[in-house]
Amino acid sequence: MTSLCNLRYYSAIARRCGVAALIFCTAIWAGGPAQADSILPRPYEVLRQELDRIEGFEAWPARPEPGHLLSAPHRGDGIRVASHFTGQSPAILTQQTGARFDTLATARALPPLQLETGPPDQGIAIAQHRGFGSNAVFPIGPDGFAALSGRGEGSLAILFDHDQAAVGLLVHADYADPLGTRPAPRGTVEVIVLGRDGHVLARPVTGLSSGLTALGFGTASGAPAIAGLVVLNTDPGGIAVDDILYSRAAVMGRMQQSPLNRRAVSWHADRRAILSPHAWKTAQILPLQP
Repeated sequence: MTSLCNLRYYSAIARRCGVAALIFCTAIWAGGPAQADSILPRPYEVLRQELDRIEGFEAWPARPEPGHLLSAPHRGDGIRVASHFTGQSPAILTQQTGARFDTLATARALPPLQLETGPPDQGIAIAQHRGFGSNAVFPIGPDGFAALSGRGEGSLAILFDHDQAAVGLLVHADYADPLGTRPAPRGTVEVIVLGRDGHVLARPVTGLSSGLTALGFGTASGAPAIAGLVVLNTDPGGIAVDDILYSRAAVMGRMQQSPLNRRAVSWHADRRAILSPHAWKTAQILPLQP
């Protein structure tokens, strides 16, 4: 009888331990994403007042499209821009219309985040943009730099030197169409938000319209957790990106507001250096395409 009671006792303990273990494992599995800081939309104009840096690519000499093709990341003040991150798996999305866009088969990157550029004849280009009225960056898609259909259909990766509590950017989807000759349906822009360890924090998708779309994102807690972004799109005319908002200095705790807003100064600021043969050989200038 004593043995039977002990057996029942230990069976009950085992069942309870099993349930506890299941709850514990479930909590750990669910706690991974739950513990990560949520990414929320933030108004671009508000962030423009809070953050102290704007990367506008103005250090590059103004050139009409196609502009400068970069075979290495653009370097700004606390920011770098290229195609994607190491560990991600670039792929090509082909629509029924035949339009081709860069996408990612694997969005998670290897830690810590490191930029990649290419493949050859793709990467990113910096050119004078009529819609922005200033320099902007064009992610070059599968059709390549020389083709009009390749400009803006690519993947754009942004890496910050310091983790950010909030970021913003302007996306130009297309020029005005007063005669209504272009197809009405527009595409979308997806911003993949990444932590320094390569994990995906969020993948918000926004519908595009002709002209400017202002995007802003921030952590729910206000703590710096955003290390990088990848911008993808499916717009028929492709996109250009300008005026990336971020904070130059490392932020401790909650984001602090700053009334200052200064455009970033990059190593490209010396135009003579760009035109010299020792300018990292990153820029290839081709004639204007029709």
